[in-house]
Amino acid sequence: MFELPALPYAYEALEPVISGKTMHFHHDKHHKAYVETTNTLLKDAKPASLESVIREAKSAGNTKLFNNAAQAWNHAFFWNAMTGQAGKPSGELAAAIDGAFGDLAGLKQKFVEAGVGQFGSGWAWLTADSAGKLQVVTTHDAGMPAEDGGQVPVLVCDVWEHAYYLDHQNDRKGFLEAWFDALPNWSFAATQFTAARGQGQAWRFPAPGAEQPLKRAG
Repeated sequence: MFELPALPYAYEALEPVISGKTMHFHHDKHHKAYVETTNTLLKDAKPASLESVIREAKSAGNTKLFNNAAQAWNHAFFWNAMTGQAGKPSGELAAAIDGAFGDLAGLKQKFVEAGVGQFGSGWAWLTADSAGKLQVVTTHDAGMPAEDGGQVPVLVCDVWEHAYYLDHQNDRKGFLEAWFDALPNWSFAATQFTAARGQGQAWRFPAPGAEQPLKRAG
């Protein structure tokens, strides 16, 4: 069955924006529960991928399985969309950001506004289509922009309260601003942007039985 992917960095790597304490709770408890519940709901099924589970659960109207499988996917994508080494977008992705939002500051403003405006639990995403057009979207609860095809996620920030409350209390805006300045993994985002345009493979959840990478420091 599916395994909880290891974090690609140490628990404390995202401090001070996201504390090691939050990462322990978020990854080891919240994310783990989504993966374990997905496996329990699948029983003896042997799916080829989590992406196929999500598609089939949505098509069948199996809300409980969709919610848990999609949340397992969203969280694993979220970990990879962050890094403790702050950087800036470059190349074609940077040019696309300038074209869509004016500049990186324009993207930050749009992204933070979208995340703050998301009522209740959910996610703020930067997505790209096959033409390389970028847009900022939000999804409720376990929603994901890739579930209907067409949009490929480039970056995401979790705006469920458990993602930031221990560190930022109810200041979602402050969390999003600090997150955008310090944590986006622009190298990962560039790979996703390239994949959206048909060049290379977009990120996928580790297949059942896949060897898990070792957690990296930093």
